[in-house]
Amino acid sequence: MAGLAGVIGVLVGASAALAVRVSEHQQSALPARASSPALPPGVADVLAVLRSSGVVLDAADAVVKASPAAYSLGIVRNDHLVSDELLDLVRQVRRDGEIREADLELPRGPIPGSTRAVWARVAPLGSTQVLLLVEDRTDTHRVDAVRRDFVANVSHELKTPVGGLALLAEAMLDAAEDPDAVRRFAGRMQREADRLSRLVQDVIELSRLQGHDPLEQPTLVALDDVVAEVADRSRLTAETRHITLVCGGDAGVKVVGDARQLVTALGNLVDNAVRYAPQSSRVAVAVRLVERPEGAVAEISVTDEGPGIAEAERERIFERFYRIDAARSRETGGTGLGLSIVKHVAAGHGGEATVWSDEGTGSTFTLRLPAAPSDRHRSPLSP
Repeated sequence: MAGLAGVIGVLVGASAALAVRVSEHQQSALPARASSPALPPGVADVLAVLRSSGVVLDAADAVVKASPAAYSLGIVRNDHLVSDELLDLVRQVRRDGEIREADLELPRGPIPGSTRAVWARVAPLGSTQVLLLVEDRTDTHRVDAVRRDFVANVSHELKTPVGGLALLAEAMLDAAEDPDAVRRFAGRMQREADRLSRLVQDVIELSRLQGHDPLEQPTLVALDDVVAEVADRSRLTAETRHITLVCGGDAGVKVVGDARQLVTALGNLVDNAVRYAPQSSRVAVAVRLVERPEGAVAEISVTDEGPGIAEAERERIFERFYRIDAARSRETGGTGLGLSIVKHVAAGHGGEATVWSDEGTGSTFTLRLPAAPSDRHRSPLSP
């Protein structure tokens, strides 16, 4: 027993000595950590409210402080800067103390090929720290690209009617002594001028719809009135091509929105159906009120008996200036903007535009919009 007690006493004493040494080691390490440079006054507060991504790094490239946006953007993970491009920029500034800016393409995530456009600015902060500011400009670059494409497309589309008018005017001058030729050229000039006017109007309409607030003053709109106005506008063209235009569905359906925009959107759908459907066929416009758990939906569909749309084309028909048959579109005066306007009107009203088509049978374009809350009763419309 005495021997066992002695062993226990030795172990207890050794444990106590080890604990004292560990404590002394920890205490000696504290001054070294406390001696590392602290953030300048106010920097932490600024990073906390900064909308762009802000990161402070020390001499070893470790993150001392980062704004919430830096974590959201994904440039900081586990207190380290994850981008080699940003690290290289930081090290250049640390070497010579010069402020640097750069536009970079950073990976958006683990999936290859997906990138994010950012603007980075790096500046020295004190003697050993560096401040990195990163601003996500992906949306800005996307909008700029869309704007450039839009201007290029408009310029290209304007060349055809403007060039055609110039050639026709020259031909008319050469045929000044031939009244029949003058009348023929004048008629073609009028058609080109009408096409140019429609193109300009569509460009203006689409530009306005792409603004920040497409519904400045929404009102309660009766879809009966919208359908009636569109049918009245399209009746003459339909009769000329011997096309029967039929309107039906649910009466009394209302939506909250802009009546003029809805007339424009539905008018584009009906106009396309009448222009491209075969002669002596039928175009139907129908309104339905669909009750859903999340709310009532108003559906306006336009169905034709045309040749239909190939599956490969359906994904692109709502793009600006996209035409399935460019030659026929020019012949009928199409601008290639009608369906893009339809899509933007639907989106501006909180809805969507879709297409169903079967080659050789026909197509159905549908506008789906949130119905006004009071719409609960339905009755058939007379054709």
